[in-house]
Amino acid sequence: MYYTPLGRTALQVSRLCLGTLNFGVRTTKDDSFALMDEALARGINFFDTANQYGWQVYRGLTEEIIGEWFATGGERRDKVVLATKVFNPMSDWPNDQGVSARKMVASSEETLRRLRTDWIDLYQMHHVDRAAPWEEIWQAMEMLVQQGKVRYVGSSNFAGWHLVAAQEAANRRNFLGITSEQCIYNLISRHTEVELVPAAVEYGIGVLVWSPLHGGLLGGALRKLEEGTAVKTAQGRAMVALDTHRDTIAEYEKLCAHNGLDPAEVALSWTVSRPGVNAIVIGPRTQDHLEGAIRALDLQLSEDLLKELDRLFPPVGKGGPAPEAWAW
Repeated sequence: MYYTPLGRTALQVSRLCLGTLNFGVRTTKDDSFALMDEALARGINFFDTANQYGWQVYRGLTEEIIGEWFATGGERRDKVVLATKVFNPMSDWPNDQGVSARKMVASSEETLRRLRTDWIDLYQMHHVDRAAPWEEIWQAMEMLVQQGKVRYVGSSNFAGWHLVAAQEAANRRNFLGITSEQCIYNLISRHTEVELVPAAVEYGIGVLVWSPLHGGLLGGALRKLEEGTAVKTAQGRAMVALDTHRDTIAEYEKLCAHNGLDPAEVALSWTVSRPGVNAIVIGPRTQDHLEGAIRALDLQLSEDLLKELDRLFPPVGKGGPAPEAWAW
C-alpha cells in the first residue's frame, strides 16, 4: 500500500480510502466486517463514512456497524484514520441539519457514540451551508479540536471559492482550517480541474475523490448490463449518465479490452494519479472489488492510452486550470 500526507498535514493516509456507503444497505454487517478486516490487512488505513449513511434503513446505521467492528478489538481503532461527515438532516427538526455550531457539536457527540470511539480523525462538512457564517463554523470546530474530539477538519462538495473563503477565515483565527476536500472527480466529471483542484493545491488542501467510477459507469457498465451482473451500474448516477455517454462508454470498454485492461482499474489508476489527489474513496461490495482497486495503484497507463482517454473524455475547455482553460 502507498501512503501520502493528508494535504499540508503530517497525517499519513493510504492512497485508497475505504468508503462505507454500502455498509448495512448493499453489504451485510458480516460482509462489512470482512471488508474492513481485509482492507486493514492490505494496509488501507483510511476509512470514510457519514452520519447519515444507512438512511435507506435508518440514519446512523453505517456508523453503528463501524463502531461494532472497532469494539471487536485488535487495535482496530488505533490503526484507522477515520473520516466522517456532518450536514445532512438526521431528523425533520430544523436544527438537525446543516453546520450550525449547535448541529456540529451535537452531531459529533452522536457520531462518537455510534462509532464507539473518543475521537474523529477527519470531521468533514458534507456540503456548503450557505446560512452558516465561517465565524460560527470555525468557533465550533476549534472547540471540538481543543476538546480532543476532532483531529482535523475537512470539507466535501465545496466549490473552489468556498475553499478560499473558508481558509482565509480560518487563517484570520490562526486555525489550521480545512485539510482536505472530498469531491466527485473521474473521467466523466472533470470540472474539478478548472478551479477546485488549483485552489486546493494552492492552499495545501488534499483532494479526496468520491465516485471515481461515476457510480460504476466506468467499471465495465455495458458488459455487466449485457451479462445481467450489474448492481450499482443499473441505477442512479450511472444509468442517468449512460443515456448521454453510451457510445463513449462502448468505445472506452473496447479500448480497455484492446489493451488487455480492466475498465474499473484503468479509471481508478487515472484518477489517483491526477495532480492534487491524495486518495480515492472506493466503495467495494465484495473482496474482488477491493482487490481490483489495490491492483489499480500499480497500474501504469501509457502515454498513448492517456491521449486516447483525453480524446474520449475531453477536459473542460482547453484543459487545465482557469482562466487558461477558456482564455488566452
